[in-house]
Amino acid sequence: MDAEPATILVVDDSATKRYLLVSWLNRAGFPTVEAETGAEALARVDDSIDLVVLDVRLPDLSGYEVCERLKVAHTALPVIHVSAHAVDVRDRTQGLTRGADAYLAEPIEPEELVATVQAVLRYYRARQRAELLAHRLSLLAETTLAVTGASSFVELLQLAAAGGAKIFKDPVAVVAETADGDCVAAVASGPDATPELVGWVVDDTGIPVGSTVRVDPASRWALLDWGDELRVTVASAKLRDDRAPIYVVVPERGQTPGTPVLVQLTQAVAAAAEAQRSYDEEHRIAVTLQRSLLPRQIPRIPGLDMAVRYEPASAQTEVGGDFYELVMLDGHLLIAIGDVAGHSLHAATVMAELRHALRAYAVEGHQPGEMLNRVDELMRTLLPGELATVCVLLLDPRTGRMRMASAGHLPPLLHDGDGVRFLEHRAPLLGVRADRPEDLEFTLPPGATLVLYTDGLIERRDTTIDEGLGALAGSAATVDEDLDDFCERLLVELAPAEIHDDLAVVALRRH
Repeated sequence: MDAEPATILVVDDSATKRYLLVSWLNRAGFPTVEAETGAEALARVDDSIDLVVLDVRLPDLSGYEVCERLKVAHTALPVIHVSAHAVDVRDRTQGLTRGADAYLAEPIEPEELVATVQAVLRYYRARQRAELLAHRLSLLAETTLAVTGASSFVELLQLAAAGGAKIFKDPVAVVAETADGDCVAAVASGPDATPELVGWVVDDTGIPVGSTVRVDPASRWALLDWGDELRVTVASAKLRDDRAPIYVVVPERGQTPGTPVLVQLTQAVAAAAEAQRSYDEEHRIAVTLQRSLLPRQIPRIPGLDMAVRYEPASAQTEVGGDFYELVMLDGHLLIAIGDVAGHSLHAATVMAELRHALRAYAVEGHQPGEMLNRVDELMRTLLPGELATVCVLLLDPRTGRMRMASAGHLPPLLHDGDGVRFLEHRAPLLGVRADRPEDLEFTLPPGATLVLYTDGLIERRDTTIDEGLGALAGSAATVDEDLDDFCERLLVELAPAEIHDDLAVVALRRH
């Protein structure tokens, strides 16, 4: 960085003296800009000026005042006072006190001027590097917090690209492999650009575990427009042998020696990506296990149409204990739906125990209310502290006769010739010792549709249960000819875009 040329503004109202100063500086390799007055000097100073050589006596403003104004607008800009008249101790002291970085009294030798400029610039550039590093480290901390809290792998990459572009004030690309093995890149064309996701293929051959930095031709990373840059700096971080590395690619210009911020950014992204991948894998395993505990197929029963929808919570939420059951036993259809309290793999295993217990008591020939009594006793004995809501129905497909018992579950919705209504059967949850009402008995008329569901379909943080039930009644006022289409429509109209709770829907229609 010290080898870079520095542009110097020379301010002096004497054309002869200004000519000498400019000539000496030009011969030493410094580009120069000239100004004759203090006002002209203040107007000319911008980010392209690296140092000001400033005469103390100017026709409009004193050099001391000009220096003070410059330091207000450009705190780190170095100023060297020169003077043929203000040369005593008081003058030099005032100049240095009011902001100058050096003070040269004439006559000045060319070597003295050049050496003073070089010394002041060394300090100035060291300060520039320190301030740049401090600023980048501050932005790095913000970016690290953002990527660590990302809710998805794609969001993580986009936040990393956006943060990197702000840190380096340059285009940035962040390349990684998803849990599905697809290589993607989030690219930001600048600090104010919105990151975009693009497909990209990288040859990872020979990338060791740990962090590496290399310089590549920009043409090898043509996933975005690098402008006039011919070379890019590529940092990679690989945490495990069985993982693909994370890459952060930036233009070669503007990198501080050793590229510490770039390396730390890459390591932070790799660590956050590894945590996201691990969580995604664990969630996928849990959902797979959860699905394996549910019925594998819907029974085909003459005279009945049936459809089911089951949606696990999003990848950012733990699996829950929602379940359903549809099975023919001794000429009757057992229909059950329930929800174990909590969101965890433990809740899913409790759900499996309750489902199998219900099936066992149904095989023994018990009616819905007695099934729930026995499951409740089982839970309080073997699963103390667990709570669950369940609704159980037994249907005779030939006659449409039904018996229903509920344990604190949301009421089934019935759509028949009289419209839409909820079948209320208030009873305590499973796991709570309390008296339970008699079974509810009714007949499902031909053409009627029964809908059972869990709270994930209707509950929202910003609405009440009654509002959710009202929305369900409105959506179910019309039943599609195809029950699969009907269930899908209920999900589209009622479920949020990102499902935060498991949900199950069972729809049954009698011909």
